[in-house]
Amino acid sequence: MSQSHWAFITTCILSVFIFSCNSGSKNTAGSDSLTETQQRMPENALKGLDVFEGLDVHTVATEPMLKNPTNIDVDERGRVWVTEAYNYRPAINGNPTNPKGDRIMILEDTDGDGKADTAKVFYQGPEINAPLGICVLGNKVIVSQSPYVWIFYDDNGDDKADRKEILFQGIGGEQHDHGMHAFSFGPDGKLYFNFGNEGKTLKDKNGKTVLDQDGDEIGPKKYKQGMAFRCDPDGTHVECLAQNFRNPYEIAVDSYGGLWQSDNDDDGNRGVRINYLMENGNYGFKDEMTGASWQEDRTNVEDSIPFRHWHLNDPGVVPNMLQTGAGSPTGIVVYEGSLLPQEFHDQLIHCDAGPNVVRAYSVQKNGAGYSANIINILKGERDKWFRPADVCVAPDGSLMVADWYDPGVGGHQAGDQTRGRIYRVAPPGAKYMIAKQDYSTPAGAVAALQNPNLSTRYHAYTALQAMGATAVPELEKLWNSNANPKMRARAFWVLVKMQNANAKGYIQQAIKDTNPDLRMTGLRAARELDADVVGVVSALVNDKDVQVRRECALALHHNKSPEAAGLWANLAMQHDGKDRWYLEALGIGADRQWDIFFKAYLDKIKDPLQTAATRDIVWRARTDEAVPYLAQLAQDKSTPLKERLRYFRAFDFNTGPLKSKLLVKMIEDNKEHDTALNKVVLHALDIKTVIQSTVAQKALQQVIQSVKGTQEYIVLVRQYAVKSENANLLQLAITKSNEGIGRDAAGLLLSLGGSSFVWNTINAKDTAHIKALLHSLGGVGIKESIDILQTVALSNKYPMAIRSFAAGNIGRSGGGEDRVLEILKAKKVPTALIPDVVTSVSWAWRKAVRLEAQSYLPGGATGVAAKPAPTLAQLNTLTGNVANGQTVFVSTCSVCHQVNGAGSDFGPKLGEIGSKYAKDGLLNAIVHPSDGIGFGFEGWVLKMKDGSTLSGIIASKTETDIDLKLPGGSKQQLKTSNVLSMVQMKESMMPEGLYQNLSDQQLNDLLTYLVALKKK
Repeated sequence: MSQSHWAFITTCILSVFIFSCNSGSKNTAGSDSLTETQQRMPENALKGLDVFEGLDVHTVATEPMLKNPTNIDVDERGRVWVTEAYNYRPAINGNPTNPKGDRIMILEDTDGDGKADTAKVFYQGPEINAPLGICVLGNKVIVSQSPYVWIFYDDNGDDKADRKEILFQGIGGEQHDHGMHAFSFGPDGKLYFNFGNEGKTLKDKNGKTVLDQDGDEIGPKKYKQGMAFRCDPDGTHVECLAQNFRNPYEIAVDSYGGLWQSDNDDDGNRGVRINYLMENGNYGFKDEMTGASWQEDRTNVEDSIPFRHWHLNDPGVVPNMLQTGAGSPTGIVVYEGSLLPQEFHDQLIHCDAGPNVVRAYSVQKNGAGYSANIINILKGERDKWFRPADVCVAPDGSLMVADWYDPGVGGHQAGDQTRGRIYRVAPPGAKYMIAKQDYSTPAGAVAALQNPNLSTRYHAYTALQAMGATAVPELEKLWNSNANPKMRARAFWVLVKMQNANAKGYIQQAIKDTNPDLRMTGLRAARELDADVVGVVSALVNDKDVQVRRECALALHHNKSPEAAGLWANLAMQHDGKDRWYLEALGIGADRQWDIFFKAYLDKIKDPLQTAATRDIVWRARTDEAVPYLAQLAQDKSTPLKERLRYFRAFDFNTGPLKSKLLVKMIEDNKEHDTALNKVVLHALDIKTVIQSTVAQKALQQVIQSVKGTQEYIVLVRQYAVKSENANLLQLAITKSNEGIGRDAAGLLLSLGGSSFVWNTINAKDTAHIKALLHSLGGVGIKESIDILQTVALSNKYPMAIRSFAAGNIGRSGGGEDRVLEILKAKKVPTALIPDVVTSVSWAWRKAVRLEAQSYLPGGATGVAAKPAPTLAQLNTLTGNVANGQTVFVSTCSVCHQVNGAGSDFGPKLGEIGSKYAKDGLLNAIVHPSDGIGFGFEGWVLKMKDGSTLSGIIASKTETDIDLKLPGGSKQQLKTSNVLSMVQMKESMMPEGLYQNLSDQQLNDLLTYLVALKKK
């Protein structure tokens, strides 16, 4: 499954930004009267599902015929191919494995009753463990499983794999949901695929790093995070189509060559998105320039987390077509069939395992981009185990849906290993009848080419290519007809890709067609074939359709022809100042050539500040030629500062020498000493310039004083190492000792050489100040802070009350936990202080630390024996109370989780967790937090060069900086250069056994409260 599952409880689903059409659904059968056991039985599979009015859903196959399906494909005979994942993430969840490996299954309905009656094992081997993708193309079966992509061959047609070859390898994300995903066949005869942000790189069958369309290596040096690709069927001519996704699951390609996919967010941030892929686009999961997390503060930050999550205010980020809230998006297709009702024709159909739903997205053109509404097709409203993992279109136009069927959604956790279902969705009475295709004649193959099933179209495409010239008349007949334009597009692709074809002639016909989608198809073909791209763009540069002009801009990407700059300037002149999609297409087209492209634009526009459209171009530009205009916009006092923040943010994307000079001049010209203005200017300046500029240093002091006592104050003092603030840092550490800022101030004070301030306070007589400072030091976790606490605790120089308090703070950090065990083993702790030292690690994340420390208590006490976790059946005998459950949540869980903004931002947000999990899934997550640690919420242990140890969740990591998120929601900022090693924890950062602090009634109340947290 695509969405990560954090240790305690995973996130929820909320469709905040779109209209979700549920009123047209019907209940397949009642499930309210069923017991928990009965509800899970395969014969009751349909009773928890609602289906769109006008459609029926039927089970094609259930357990024990299959188990844990992660991905499916439907071949031209209507058979369903399944990748299973019994051996799913055992190193994390501890589930048993099958040493024979996972299976690739073929399910077939041989008697036409709509149910699979045969199940064949196409391949099973010990190297197959939780594959995430399958694509069936004739006798070839492409299986995706990081670090490999294999092609299996059935040479003799007996439905058994005879051999396999490596197509790609070296891909990250082994036994991980964010690795390589499924392949799809495109109308152009290419393969399309993607991987998540663990994939990182791509190597060929010989182990050589694959080169992209520019001749550069595909890897982290050039590209960020998840990526989308296209290649020839043999794995050659690989192109990286887009980048900077979190975890896209599949690419759906329409007949015009348009590309669509979903992407999931960090758990709980309601940012799941559906994207139209503009080739060579950046999709904004990480900061383009620094690689920093979306959580990092930045100028002109978005006003809501779902938008902030994708850096949507930054120049250079392609907009999202749709954001669907929180979820676990999986398989996606473009439905180009006719069996389903009209609402679904030519629309995207998509699975989201988190909210238990299969949806259609009703897509509309919106300027140079797209918008969409949601129509639910199939929803597990009453069965939260319904986890649709994939959807495919069968040859008859019906839908096949794979159901992982589990209390969780993957994310390294599998609560059930034996169940799994395949459903068929079709109009009432539509029998599953697969017509036999005739691939031996041009007419028969052209008819098959128009089938909605990809495997059928692959066979037709390859058959027509093999026929060559004899197939041309039938293809041209379709191409020149008034048929469905998507069918015409399919014929066009076969014609232009045919050996010795008059490709340029067909392209000229396409770009003159009255249908703008076909004009775009012609331009895409010209790009793929490198067939007079500049000539084609020249013919379309003034097209009345903005989407055609969008494609023209994209076609100029890295085009070195002399005409390119003038064409781009012509396209830029047509920007209306409102269409972000068009603006980003212009930015993609100008990449690496901004200097000459912007100069060509200036030759036409003269004054680039005159309109919203021209100011947009300045904002998006990446050249010193634009920076003076950017500076004018940023310091235009007639415009409110808030509206100018976008221009200050744009400075971060320009790296030329002129930027710093103009920014410093802004400070000089700020005669009113406007602190707010100086603040944003300083954020745009590099540290070296600030340190070397007297003017900037003076402004820095002014800004620091204006934000004293805030987290921003800490950031600025740390960033510029302002030692003159040590006295103020000491006061913060004392007065804010119960807040994260107090701990941050204490740690910063020590890092700036302020230990004398600390010792002067400790050696004074103000007990309240001493205790407050010791408490702040307890959370710092560096060697110096731990040494101070140990010295005070073990020294007879201090009163016993102060020593006891220091001892009780030694173990409040990762490094402190290690120090506690060290001094206990060395018998350095006086008997009277042992209980205090042991208590300091009572909330340690590492269970082994807590247990070992307890063994040193007087008498060797190890604490109260652990009580067994109650079963769901035991809890169900109690009556749950939502209000009491909320009280339990606030006192027990809110230190790490938020509900609707209340609580600490450490683990996933839980505001609608009841929309995603039933009571059993929530109970398992509480009792066994380490069974499924979600991607992005793993704990890390960092060994520092000063000998200290820190532990937490890495919120952001760049080449120079690490932000470590700590329980309670605070962060510790570190320099990468000070880190000796980083090791990922195997266990969850939520300690096991927290339920032992709750009575069964309290636990049941908590579960009742969580289940009630549903979307509004």
